[in-house]
Amino acid sequence: MTILKSALFTILVPGTVVVVVPRAILSGANGHRSPSLGLLIGGAVVFLAGLALYLICLAGFVRHGHGTPSPTDPPRRLVVRGPYRYSRNPMYLAVLSMVFGEAACFGSLPLGLYAAILTLAFHVFVIRYEEPTLARLYGADYKAYRRSVPRWFSRRPPRRRPDGE
Repeated sequence: MTILKSALFTILVPGTVVVVVPRAILSGANGHRSPSLGLLIGGAVVFLAGLALYLICLAGFVRHGHGTPSPTDPPRRLVVRGPYRYSRNPMYLAVLSMVFGEAACFGSLPLGLYAAILTLAFHVFVIRYEEPTLARLYGADYKAYRRSVPRWFSRRPPRRRPDGE
């Protein structure tokens, strides 16, 4: 059941952000051009890396957290393995990578602007809603995790895993 709920969340939320909105932007925007081969390949690599990261994170939620990425059905356990050892928000980074990759693939300035606005929106959402909610849900475990893993990017692997393993 968790797999089905995670799949539904992925279709509804990241699917909307990565597929539905960009398609609407591209269909109505005049600000895209045929990108160079390098930009097309680079954008595809960034998109595919983001997709792979998202799927790895999703599998971690199901396998280790026994829940979904949806705020309405959070994992029963704090997920701190895999990509979560290096960033507290790798799913957001994955989605942003996909949208920035699309902007490059299509040579679309409006889609690039959408990706930039999305970056700011994700940052505000994480600070204003997600971090306080996770602190309430997971208490001391989340506070220790916050101290040991950066919000967005890590310069190097953590010295020890936040889950003590």
